[in-house]
Amino acid sequence: MTNTGYFNAARVRLISFAAVAVVHIILLLLVAFRVEIAAKNEEPVAGVMKLVDVQEELPPPPPDIPYTNTQESIAETMIETEVEPPPFIAYAQTEQIQYLRQHEISILPVLPEDEIIRAMIYPPIAQRSNIEGTVYLELFIDRQGNVRDVRILRETPPDRGFGEAAVNAFRGIKGKPAQANGASVAVRYRYNLRFELK
Repeated sequence: MTNTGYFNAARVRLISFAAVAVVHIILLLLVAFRVEIAAKNEEPVAGVMKLVDVQEELPPPPPDIPYTNTQESIAETMIETEVEPPPFIAYAQTEQIQYLRQHEISILPVLPEDEIIRAMIYPPIAQRSNIEGTVYLELFIDRQGNVRDVRILRETPPDRGFGEAAVNAFRGIKGKPAQANGASVAVRYRYNLRFELK
């Protein structure tokens, strides 16, 4: 091969290489430009919103209703009697129950545990959080075995609804009363309730 033939072949290769390079650059620019246009088109256009006060129509005023006395009229003549009415006494004052402390009794009261467990409602806030708890109570049980009052001594963890649920479980509960010296007595009895997830 002669030098001119060699230069011609090299020139053809160089031109073809340059042409291929230019085509690739153009293609890359077109692809990049289209990607940029597509990205710009996908962005949501933020619109301008105006807040307008809506004036509501006020309801019409109520019609004027004349006042009428719907209660029955009081008897015009008073009737005097010799019998005086009984004095009013509040329920709390009618019975002064003497509750013994737990160490003063000989036989502990027996409470229907199955009935108490059935009456227990797990606090929803604790159940959603998967929390278990214990409530320490003081029960006031009369001579007939009725739970008259329930006081919360402590609940762990606090403020999860266990105390209120425990108090509600004892509403209307009746058991076997405590005894001291062979007689039924009223007692202040400590009782623990455990709330467990099953």
